[in-house]
Amino acid sequence: MPPLTSLRLRRLLHHCISSPSAVLPHSLLYRKPHFTPTHFPTFSFLLSKAFSTENPIPQTPDPIAQSLSVELLKDPDLDPLPITQRLQLHFSHIKPTPCLISQTLKISPEAGRTVLGFNDWLLSDPDFSHTDETLSCLADYFGRRKDFKAAHDLLVNNKSVAGPKTLESSIDRLVRAGRPTQVLGFFDRMEKDYGFKRDKESLRLIVEKLCENGYASYAEKMVKDTANEIFPDEMICDLLIKGWCVDGKIEEARRLAGEMYRGGFEIGTMAYNAMLDCVCKLCRKKDPFRLHSEAEKVLLDMDLYGVPRNVETFNVLMNNLCKIRKTEDAMKLFYRMMGEWGCYPNAESYLILIRSLYQAARVGEGDEMIDMMKSDGFGDKLDRKEYYSFLKILCGIERVEHAMTVFEKMKADGCKPGIKTYDLLMGKWCAHNRLDRAHALYNEALKNGVPVEPKQYKVDRRYMKKTKAVKKEKRETLPEKMARKRRRLKQIRLSFVKKPKSTRRVA
Repeated sequence: MPPLTSLRLRRLLHHCISSPSAVLPHSLLYRKPHFTPTHFPTFSFLLSKAFSTENPIPQTPDPIAQSLSVELLKDPDLDPLPITQRLQLHFSHIKPTPCLISQTLKISPEAGRTVLGFNDWLLSDPDFSHTDETLSCLADYFGRRKDFKAAHDLLVNNKSVAGPKTLESSIDRLVRAGRPTQVLGFFDRMEKDYGFKRDKESLRLIVEKLCENGYASYAEKMVKDTANEIFPDEMICDLLIKGWCVDGKIEEARRLAGEMYRGGFEIGTMAYNAMLDCVCKLCRKKDPFRLHSEAEKVLLDMDLYGVPRNVETFNVLMNNLCKIRKTEDAMKLFYRMMGEWGCYPNAESYLILIRSLYQAARVGEGDEMIDMMKSDGFGDKLDRKEYYSFLKILCGIERVEHAMTVFEKMKADGCKPGIKTYDLLMGKWCAHNRLDRAHALYNEALKNGVPVEPKQYKVDRRYMKKTKAVKKEKRETLPEKMARKRRRLKQIRLSFVKKPKSTRRVA
């Protein structure tokens, strides 16, 4: 693609300014919708829906990256030239950068092995040479597609520049693909085949990735097999214990902890927090009434071995108490944490309690906890994602009016609502048969440039207007009319019958 001349740029700018669609706001581009009692009408919108409420309007990628992506995704049967020659022909004036490479690969997930030609085009530039960052992008791309043969060839050909980022990307993709055996083989030959340094840092990285994904047995085997070459430290031991806890095997974690103590290692707070969380989760699953007693055993072990409690210890306890609807116990533990233990809460502590208070319909206390969180300096942690979780809880317990109060607080704090936020509130107001409130939110979204897509929302039966059934007078048939007259005549005849003496009034 040749660069645009100044004359073409001026014409393009003049066209954009003179175009009415570039001046008119979104509210004028679309006709005003009309809501019916049961659903929203269907509109044809040209704007695409954003992925999440975090990014209501996705960032536009680099036009050069988009052009490169078009070439990579093009059917090779339609063009006789190989991808490398096509890129050299159309993008000879482009100087590749790590950001450009990352964006191109991110928007070309279906390119497949055509990316190998893209890599050849990069290497054909005399001013370009791979770095650890660019190599990690390519390794991550092939790993995401589970094309580990291509990733292997890439690392072998560029072993001189492979560094920590490339190692992390390669290990992460192998583990997430469910191939722990290949990870162990990778660690054995990574210094010879790929040029990675085989030391304690790389061992710790691989152990961490395996334990995070529930492969603690493979991680423990690897550590024991390499103990003569690389002696593990306390951090690796804590990661192994945490890995068994992630896998839900508390007995294995306790066995390993005993071995570590007998070997002279000190187990840190992170490992005990993982054991505490594992015990609480197992109790929640099998017998919630045993949660207090089993958690107390872990805390006593911490006191016995002199392991201090930190804020994460209390967060684990409060989170599991809130999961079994013990909000009051979690609140007491929160104030005990600050009073008795002198441990100050972090942002996660407040968020756990706010969600639990709203779930328990204690909305006033939830608002107070938000104010307390802001006064303690954690207001920056109240982002759109957290506010959306609050709104979802309040709408789930049918506190829509209070959800609107939190929604206004969200906007006052500078958090711009996204598509999911507006869609949640509009759907809930339509379920309550309050189409005026839903319509107001829809207009507000369009005014703020949020491309909300109208859809059909069902009205909850509890909030439908019940119409009184009008009884139609049934026309009396002749036999029914004659029977009614006979009954009336009988009543008249009986009215003249002389009453018995017992019922007469005594003078």
